[in-house]
Amino acid sequence: MSYFTIKDESIAEFKEKKSIFIGHGKRVESEDEAKEFISLVKSKHKQARHNVYAYIIGANREVQRYSDDGEPQGTGGIPMLEVLKKSDITDVAVVVTRYFGGILLGTGGLARAYSKGASLAIKEAGIVEKVEGILIEIIIEYDLLGKLQHVCAKENFYIEDVEYTEKVRIKILCEFSKLQKLKSQVTEITSGKALFEEADIKMYFKLEYRLYDDEIINSVL
Repeated sequence: MSYFTIKDESIAEFKEKKSIFIGHGKRVESEDEAKEFISLVKSKHKQARHNVYAYIIGANREVQRYSDDGEPQGTGGIPMLEVLKKSDITDVAVVVTRYFGGILLGTGGLARAYSKGASLAIKEAGIVEKVEGILIEIIIEYDLLGKLQHVCAKENFYIEDVEYTEKVRIKILCEFSKLQKLKSQVTEITSGKALFEEADIKMYFKLEYRLYDDEIINSVL
């Protein structure tokens, strides 16, 4: 299982017929987190005429909410939600703040402006993939380390850590869909002498061929 989300928070601003639109985006893990983000944006922009929002949460996009926040029905929240859907992302909340400039945009103009605000926020944040992964520890004899390192480099299995004790313990964050391939290749090059210890399956961020967990992804990005 895999899905796409945004890297983290973002802000993007533009003008449309003297109205100022500010798009805010944030990666969220729950509906409570989305609501907290929306409240924070509203508190920062109390003088704004509108703070329109939309969010999608869950690997299967089971939670989808939006609000026009006083704009004509269907001109803000729904267009923004459609931007999220077309971007094929989830666990994302976007808020587009509008400071009214005195010129009416009409329903079509509003829909385009709010869509643009959401699109710019997503673009500014950047999109990243999340995949099922597993931390696997491989225990081998010292004389097999070179062979294992060669296979990992060739097949793009990133070695997170190597511990030297009585035997060598190699830690790899492996995409779950590639776990059997890794174990088969290690078993082959070690003639079945490698031991494997596996942690629980979790969702990890994937950048190129390396996986990252929530604790370190922001420092990487």
